Amino acid sequence: MAWDTARTKQRLLDAAVEEFAEYGPEGARIARVAAGADVNKERIYQYFGSKEKLFVAVLRSEMERVAAAVPLTGDQAADLGDYAGRLFDYHRAHPHLARLLAWEGLQRRHQDRVVSEAERTGRYQEKAAALAEAQRAGALTTAASPGALTHAVIALTASWFTLPQVARMLVPADGGSSDDTDGALAAQRTALVALVRQLAGQSQAASAK
Repeated sequence: MAWDTARTKQRLLDAAVEEFAEYGPEGARIARVAAGADVNKERIYQYFGSKEKLFVAVLRSEMERVAAAVPLTGDQAADLGDYAGRLFDYHRAHPHLARLLAWEGLQRRHQDRVVSEAERTGRYQEKAAALAEAQRAGALTTAASPGALTHAVIALTASWFTLPQVARMLVPADGGSSDDTDGALAAQRTALVALVRQLAGQSQAASAK
C-alpha cells in the first residue's frame, strides 16, 4: 500500500503544534513530535528539513487557519466587539495559537523576519483597511489609527489566554473562582466585547444585532 504522505505530514504538524506550544521552538524536541505522531523522526527531516523549518510550517498553517476562521470585513468592523468575541471564541477552541505567537515573539524577536511576515502583514493590513472603511462610514472612532486599533483588539483578546493569571487577579469570576469554567470564560468574553466596543466608540445599543 502506498504511503500517505499528506496524512503523515498532517499528523506531524498536529503533534508539532502541541510540542511547540508547550516548549517553544528552542525547547521542543523532534523525538517527542515523532512519538506523538507515531512516525519515525527521520520523516520530519525528510518532509520539513529541520526543527526550525517545522516550526515555520506549524505557525504558517495556524495563522492561515485563524485568518480563514475569523474574517473581518468592513461591514463586520462596524461591530468591532463582535469581531473580538469571535476571535476570543477561536482562541478558546485553539489555546495553542496564543502560546505559539508568544513563543515567536520571545524567541524570534531579534531575527530580521518572523514566520511568513509578508503574508501576515498583508492580512493585518486587510483588517486595518476594513476598520478604515468602518471609520469612513462613521461606525468607528477616528481617535486611533486603523492599525493601532486593530493591534489593540488583537492584543486585548490574546491577553486573556497569554496572561490568564493577571485576568484572574483583576477580573475574577463570580465567587472568586479561578477555574476555567464555562461561566468564567463567558464572563471574560462579555467583558472583552464591551471593552472593545467602548474603545471603538460604539454604544452597546447601537452595536447589538
